Amino acid sequence: MTLSQNIFFTDYGLDKSAVNRILSQSIGMMDDGELFLEYTTSESISLDEGIIKSSSFDTTQGFGLRGIIGETTGYAHSSILTEESLKKAAANISALKSSANSFKQDVAPNTNIKPLYKGESPLDEMSFSEKTAILKEIDSYLRKKDHRVVQVSASVAGEFQVVHIIRANGMEISDLRPLVRLNISVIVEENGRKERGGYGTGGRKTYKQYLNAETWQKACDEALREALVNLKSVPSPAGEMDVVLGSGWPGILLHEAVGHGLEGDFNRKKTSAFHNLMGQQVAAKGVTVIDDGTLSERRGSLSVDDEGTPTTKTTLIEDGILVGYMQDRMNARLMGVKPTGNGRRESYEHMVLPRMTNTYMLGGNSTKEELISRVKNGIYAVSFGGGQVDITSGKFVFSANEAYKIENGKITVPIKGATLIGNGPECLKNVKGIANDMALDAGIGTCGKEGQGVPVGVGQPSMLIGGLTVGGTEV
Repeated sequence: MTLSQNIFFTDYGLDKSAVNRILSQSIGMMDDGELFLEYTTSESISLDEGIIKSSSFDTTQGFGLRGIIGETTGYAHSSILTEESLKKAAANISALKSSANSFKQDVAPNTNIKPLYKGESPLDEMSFSEKTAILKEIDSYLRKKDHRVVQVSASVAGEFQVVHIIRANGMEISDLRPLVRLNISVIVEENGRKERGGYGTGGRKTYKQYLNAETWQKACDEALREALVNLKSVPSPAGEMDVVLGSGWPGILLHEAVGHGLEGDFNRKKTSAFHNLMGQQVAAKGVTVIDDGTLSERRGSLSVDDEGTPTTKTTLIEDGILVGYMQDRMNARLMGVKPTGNGRRESYEHMVLPRMTNTYMLGGNSTKEELISRVKNGIYAVSFGGGQVDITSGKFVFSANEAYKIENGKITVPIKGATLIGNGPECLKNVKGIANDMALDAGIGTCGKEGQGVPVGVGQPSMLIGGLTVGGTEV
């Protein structure tokens, strides 16, 4: 018996035959649907001003029962894992049965699923006192590293999610999902001026892989480096100019400005800027964008998605041509294509939506230095903070946490207050060069959609984009 079966059918006492009977009599009469069982333990510990300011430990369990007919979805959920609660949920969605048709689409069998993670919970690996001791070491390390450090904030967070998905035909699929994250923020002060730097890292690994001295010291050094760079920054110029984006985390711009527009629901409803462009040139030649949920230990990776479909490596844009969308089961069925393993939900309380996993652009043949040398007057953006995007139009606004002026092909001074303004589809068409330094982010991304947050990964090589509007503070 698997860990998930032990939890739901032994610890909580659910009777498997009764569950299968309820599903057969409810969602078995519909086009599609599933029972999603979840058990999650999570914790977070944060330090500020040299002391542990907060800590939390939570256990969440429950189920979501979904039935689908055509484009109509019935959904009921409960934190009470009993046969009686499941019967009530089935009764709540039973009104959909009257219009059911005979089309049903099954997922791949269990034999095709390769589990990405073992059964160990990262929360059990280190004691609370060990974790808090490391957070205090981080504070001490940064304050000793540079006398200009005036504030240090650090936090660790971990969770272990166990999911078990049962379909109306009795098929059962499980997934075990560890997740850990370390975040460090530092404020420095010199001559009355204060600036901030930050760094985070994480993934589907264990605490010991992120809380060893080599890893957390590297994170501290990076956060401090960014803060000291910003201490020397000058106001950002403004206007239309060429921009070189750094590798790794700047892929968040690709994720927001392009990735969401390639999700199945927006294209089925024709609200995406890409909805009628399949097979057409939507980006410069050389631009290839992939969503891959199968990468080992990455933040956005899953063995199966939240409908039980195995995750896949899905090419979205190939050499500039739009070739695919990210699909959950419902939108795939309605669009006449196969699901891609991108049906995701925040928890058992939430509906499934087509979502990204790890979305990135492949590298090219140039070097970062070559791209910079081609820019007469522009900026080099290394890291981004917040941003906004309009899915329908593709317009976006992003703020840079770390950026530099490029003058006559050379990086000169760091700048502050730079925002990048543009249109996702047009931005891809204006890619003038792609470097060979593709990198994935350090493991900090959380994607929001319709009020739901899910962990994701992003990545890209350094690339040169022409004609972006830069909003700045230079007078």
